[in-house]
Amino acid sequence: MLKNDGEKQLKQFHDEMFQKETYKINDRITYYCGYGHSNCVVIEGDKSTVLIDALDSNARGERLKSVLSENTDKPIKTIIFTHSHPDHRGGSGAFKDSVEETIMFASATPALQGYNEINDVLMKRTARQFGRGLTNDECICQGLGMREGVYVNDGSYDFMPITTLYTEDTTRTIDGIKMELVRVPGETDDQMLIWLPDDGVLCCGDNFYACFPNLYALRGSQYRDIAQWIHSLEVLMSYPAEVLLPGHMKPIFTHKNIQETLSQYKEALSYILHETLHCMNLGMSVSETVSHVTLPEHLSSLPYLQEFYGSLEWAVKGIYSGYVGWFDGNPVNLHPLSDQEWASKLMNLISEDTLRNEIPRAISQQEYQYALQLCALFDNTKTIDDTIISWEIDCLLALSKQETSACGRNYYIACANDLKNQSK
Repeated sequence: MLKNDGEKQLKQFHDEMFQKETYKINDRITYYCGYGHSNCVVIEGDKSTVLIDALDSNARGERLKSVLSENTDKPIKTIIFTHSHPDHRGGSGAFKDSVEETIMFASATPALQGYNEINDVLMKRTARQFGRGLTNDECICQGLGMREGVYVNDGSYDFMPITTLYTEDTTRTIDGIKMELVRVPGETDDQMLIWLPDDGVLCCGDNFYACFPNLYALRGSQYRDIAQWIHSLEVLMSYPAEVLLPGHMKPIFTHKNIQETLSQYKEALSYILHETLHCMNLGMSVSETVSHVTLPEHLSSLPYLQEFYGSLEWAVKGIYSGYVGWFDGNPVNLHPLSDQEWASKLMNLISEDTLRNEIPRAISQQEYQYALQLCALFDNTKTIDDTIISWEIDCLLALSKQETSACGRNYYIACANDLKNQSK
């Protein structure tokens, strides 16, 4: 979301949400926040310790290991991963000397064949989304936590292999700890919840965190099924939990607060999905649908639905594409002119001099998106020069200051830096 004080809001969010804190949930459960990009849960069993998620790098895993050794002499023998994202598994290698079992769910939907053929561009987009290569001043955060260790020279990914890969829900007792492991597809298809009935504690992974969810990832991914995510939130709400421990940010206490929060979160996702589908059914284009779908004020004002990670606009576009693909039903878009040909014809119609006068005027009036799209005409006709590049950089950096989403901000700045390097 673009706001005049977007950068200020993102900084405030970062300062409030990502402090290092340790929560002693009860005599045997401790929740570690701010020790890495993601959080982790430590549960003491009869003779050993169970770790739920393992931070994002080996260096941070080693520091957590040192902290744990000060509080218990019970070794970590089991690690449960709420899902496969590397920020939850990258520190697991620090515990390989003692761990005997690592547990995860298999993905409910296999990855499309051929993804490896677009790995280069996916890695480039991932680096831009998460701000790899940006300075700490440029990259305020990654949206869900402090910057990952791999991006700030604080260790590397060190993944332990999975020894137990479930495809069905299961009930286990691990060293005296009763638990239910349940598949709940949402942000990922391999997401699981861990319910600890003796403690009234529910670990929900990344199906809830206290900001607008990443219903579509700028880095590129298969469609995230919002309907399944909504159902998974209903599953979470079916448990009589008194404590909810997310994979990122702070815990939620009391059953009443958990139910209220998850209910409103689910209501927001359901509204976005069904309002988008309604607009599509009316024959609206993507841009028309984006303009129409806005959350009601009682949802948009909630602190845990602010767009510091995901974006409502990107979510609507993701749903539209996920349900009907690239074609919006308008015959104009069946065989459109190439970007280069369309830009060339527009420039002949408008004249290059007019455009060169209009871009700085638009920038002076803070019409940065408009100016950036005018600059794209020069990009698409291969008539770009240092002046156009300079204007593009100015627009990208100006938009980054308005962007509330850490992902969007990082992407703008990374692209601006790429242009700076190209013009050297």
